[in-house]
Amino acid sequence: MEAKAHGGDVYSYTRKNNKYPIDFSANINPFGLPEGVKKILKESIDEFTVYPDVTCSDLKSALSEHENISKDYIFTGNGAADLIYRLVYALKPKRALLMAPTFSEYETALRNVDSSINYYYLKREDSFSLKEDVLTQIKDRDIFFICNPNNPTGMIVKKELMYEICKKCREMNCYLVIDECFIDFVEDKDEYTSKEFIGEFNNVVILKAFTKIFAMAGLRLGYLLCSNKKLLDKLMMTGQPWSVSVPAQLAGVEALKDKAYIENTIKSTKTERKYLIEKLKDLGLEVFEGYANYILFKVTNPVDLYAKLYDKGILIRGCENYINLDKSYFRIAIKGKWDNEKLIKALEHILTV
Repeated sequence: MEAKAHGGDVYSYTRKNNKYPIDFSANINPFGLPEGVKKILKESIDEFTVYPDVTCSDLKSALSEHENISKDYIFTGNGAADLIYRLVYALKPKRALLMAPTFSEYETALRNVDSSINYYYLKREDSFSLKEDVLTQIKDRDIFFICNPNNPTGMIVKKELMYEICKKCREMNCYLVIDECFIDFVEDKDEYTSKEFIGEFNNVVILKAFTKIFAMAGLRLGYLLCSNKKLLDKLMMTGQPWSVSVPAQLAGVEALKDKAYIENTIKSTKTERKYLIEKLKDLGLEVFEGYANYILFKVTNPVDLYAKLYDKGILIRGCENYINLDKSYFRIAIKGKWDNEKLIKALEHILTV
């Protein structure tokens, strides 16, 4: 069975099977929308008849407080993917550097502007971690995308190395785009985030989104942090002015108020990650112990794991369409306790028969 370009395609399964699957293919917070977000969306439905605030003023103020960064450095969009394309269309880079494997939308956006792409191939023996030798590959590049934690590996770049990458990129007149969409799932995330570099480096852009941490994939809300006013002005010209809807703006402001939601998410992710890693290893799988809310693993025996779990009503992410991976690699989201136990039982049945 062919892997999807992305996870989260519950629609094809539901249409075919007339029931909803347990979806481990999309890395969404299993807690669902925060209760405050549900409440504000219900109460404000009459406001959806007006055009959105193109400045996203209330949302930017809330984000400024949440990130402890000037609202002048914040740009909002219709999810992180929207911002990736806006950045590429604004900069039109001729030469790009990407990790392999990593999130595919970077490459898709770059191909749309005919960028020449070089790859830094992450090594299995290094658990697919970024190493210092990447500094030698930044030469003659216009843009470098780093997903941190990386998708699909879950591996994270330490702040010391990231700072050296920032300096090298500035020296080479290269924009560095750091995708931190999964960093809110990381325990002690302040030890890894690069947002403190924003003021020092105007060639650095940090991507974030409400999609994963607040389970708002369907509402589409993302933002970026950057101190380069010229670039931020360019971004305004690369898409429609009403890219962030009224409900998305309201939901974003409300979600940021719920600190307990994030704290509980981090605790649950840590506990369930440990459980899944142990069980996957018990099944003889090669597991890459990342930092995010998903786990990459490798099947050593030939089995169409995607298809067999699909037949049991469970979706996982096949990784053969990631550059530098093949059909023996799979990614699963870290979900709630009961769903995780169902997945392990299904895997035990498949892999031990």
